[in-house]
Amino acid sequence: MKLIWSPETASRAYIDTVKSCEKLRESGVPELLSAMAAGWGAKLIVESWSQGDPIATSIGLAMAARHTRGRHVCIVPDEISRSEYVNATRNAGVMPEVVVGEAEAATGAGVDFLVVDCKGRDFSRVLMRAKVSPKGAVFACKNACQRNVSGFKWHGAVEKGTRVVRTVFLPVGKGLDIAHIGYGAGGGNVVQSNKKGPSRWIKHIDHRSGEEHLFWE
Repeated sequence: MKLIWSPETASRAYIDTVKSCEKLRESGVPELLSAMAAGWGAKLIVESWSQGDPIATSIGLAMAARHTRGRHVCIVPDEISRSEYVNATRNAGVMPEVVVGEAEAATGAGVDFLVVDCKGRDFSRVLMRAKVSPKGAVFACKNACQRNVSGFKWHGAVEKGTRVVRTVFLPVGKGLDIAHIGYGAGGGNVVQSNKKGPSRWIKHIDHRSGEEHLFWE
């Protein structure tokens, strides 16, 4: 099995997120992550969240889960964060599943799409504990320019037995560091990158600032 991209599903999730987040004035990160999660058909979407953080990314991931008919699970560090998160998402009209403090419980069922915030203290632990689904997964680190781990490298940051197929850093928001994760040669099904198809430039436009970002796929 391997990840299969659906541009139609990605577009629908993107548009829904733009509409849902238009008053939150985020940086374009929620829309991009929503489109990616939906486009890859993610059935288990997991994110981490801490008290005081914006919820726009959660709204975007919830939109993606609706289009893929998947689960959206959020890991929070404590009960105070849980209460704030539940109230905020309820007011936004979405209701993700919430897990308090247990990365293993949320990421042990085969993650397809994972989002962590590099400002959080435990983001590296969540990456390491995440169980990759049989078809592979996409891991995204937002606020990567504020990463509190020096010398971070994807190789060695994820579960043993998996491998990093491809990475890309996007100058969106305060930095998005994204990796396509598959199984290593000795770890079961290997998720191959598409070597036969041509690479291409992907354009992302921040609809609030008007900025245009290009990245190579």
